[in-house]
Amino acid sequence: MSVLVPEKTERGWIIQLPDEFAEFAGVAKASIGVLQITNGKIEIEILPPPAPHIRDISERLTEKYKDVFAELKRLGD
Repeated sequence: MSVLVPEKTERGWIIQLPDEFAEFAGVAKASIGVLQITNGKIEIEILPPPAPHIRDISERLTEKYKDVFAELKRLGD
């Protein structure tokens, strides 16, 4: 059995949903779960994976502006 380690964000934690979980939940494979704690309970919002053309645009912009992103990270965003 593998353990998923959520990644901390400003609003909660995110996890890549395992394919088996996505199938059981009736959502697309590669969906992302956003975990938040509200009133002592863990709630999850499931976000679908980005469309291929959106992913392509994102990758192009990331590559084009990688120096800018590196400098922002160096400065602390």
